[in-house]
Amino acid sequence: MITETLTPGATLSPTPSRYSQPMSSCLEQLGLSAPIIQAPMAGVQNHRLAAAVCQAGGLGSLPAAMLSASDLLAQLQALSHATDQPYNVNFFCHALPTADAARESAWRAQLQPFYRALGLDTAQIPDGPGRVPFNREAADVLEAFRPAVVSFHFGLPAPDLLARVKSWGSQVWSSATTVQEALWLQDHGADVVIAQGLEAGGHRGMFLTEDLSTQMGTFALLPQVVQAVRVPVIAAGGIACAAGVQAARALGAVGVQIGTAYLCSDEASTSAWHRAALQSPAARHTALTNVFTGRPARGIVNRAMQTLGPISPLAPAFPMATSAMAPLRAAAEARGSSDFTPLWAGQNTAHVRARPAGQITQDFIAAWRA
Repeated sequence: MITETLTPGATLSPTPSRYSQPMSSCLEQLGLSAPIIQAPMAGVQNHRLAAAVCQAGGLGSLPAAMLSASDLLAQLQALSHATDQPYNVNFFCHALPTADAARESAWRAQLQPFYRALGLDTAQIPDGPGRVPFNREAADVLEAFRPAVVSFHFGLPAPDLLARVKSWGSQVWSSATTVQEALWLQDHGADVVIAQGLEAGGHRGMFLTEDLSTQMGTFALLPQVVQAVRVPVIAAGGIACAAGVQAARALGAVGVQIGTAYLCSDEASTSAWHRAALQSPAARHTALTNVFTGRPARGIVNRAMQTLGPISPLAPAFPMATSAMAPLRAAAEARGSSDFTPLWAGQNTAHVRARPAGQITQDFIAAWRA
């Protein structure tokens, strides 16, 4: 449980759905060709993907959760030069955990056989979280750019930081994985709620509970959130084709957020082995796992997930688990293996193709307008 000071529609036919919301003025203000939002995907994209989506008429997103202040500045400068369209910048807003020496020691002992097999020394594991939440330093960089949308994962930042973002005229969006989280976000200042279904790839946006049994699929969660809140709701999770887009509209979404479908796009920085996995039968089997970062996230099942989890009680709290996994990942990748690489992906990979991101976006825009 978090505290307040930490991180806590149109329809398929002309007949309105009982779930439908009117088109949000928030999204209308963005001037998009259609409310197609590219999900921010840290580790597999940079400004190039966001710019391509923006230029095609959607809302491109820049993931900033793994960027230092200097890297964030460079990416924002590049994105601003590549497009004059509105864009989204996404941050995590988790609370950094207290170091737990006993848990860290048990985790390193669990990884010892893999370290030994790859010729690594567990004594050389670096300390540190690897990811930091949205903070004043990031806000200082961001203020000069004043993006149209600033979105968050794992709740919302502290009230003073939230107020600062809103003072620029930026819209604040955040992910909810339950109705309770959606209500919390509405009550604490979110302008738009992203209803993230269980099918979604990458990290769950859950922040009011760690109980995975509370998590619902997109098309069960979406109408419940639409009925519960007053703010606009965007659907995310498992939407990868025209039928999915139209189903989300029918259930009241004022927009759709799409990630997995962009992972093999020309502009994504997805690795060769990740692309290969996405376009292989292996992509049919995804699972939630905490072994890579300490927080549940959906990816294609690989050796690390099979042997250590997929959910391990030994994994240090997010994001501390990353430190010990990073050397294994680097050593395995140097040998051409993705055994210890997080292959983030949603459950619907059937439509993943290697194409320009602009074409992918235009197809989704056409689906929204149909």
